[in-house]
Amino acid sequence: MIEIETIIIPPIRLEWSDWYHWNDIKKDVRKKDGISIPNKKSGVYEVKLIDSEERLTIGSSDDLRYRIRQCLVKGIGEHSSGDKIRSKENTDNICVRWAKTDRPRAIEEELHQRYVKKFGHLPKYTKRT
Repeated sequence: MIEIETIIIPPIRLEWSDWYHWNDIKKDVRKKDGISIPNKKSGVYEVKLIDSEERLTIGSSDDLRYRIRQCLVKGIGEHSSGDKIRSKENTDNICVRWAKTDRPRAIEEELHQRYVKKFGHLPKYTKRT
């Protein structure tokens, strides 16, 4: 016998940060001009060129600060999109934003699907959903 189950997922509200310049994210948050990224908080993030609506990457993480500042921007930890962005793009023209959520993988998948619907492809440095 086939079991059929319907799962209803309630809406998830995202509160996006402002867009922050890539080079400002590199700065030490303890200094006056540092950018504070939520520490040990899960969420999603987007990276784009300042004058474009198309994204370079859309990702998710269980620790936004580590994933964005250390891996993506500074290259201290592994980040396949970060490696490509740092080597192929002028980071002076890049900005990043994020939103906290307790369901980062589900939101990342939804953001990818919406992006493909709008632009016909995944973001430039995103290989898969």
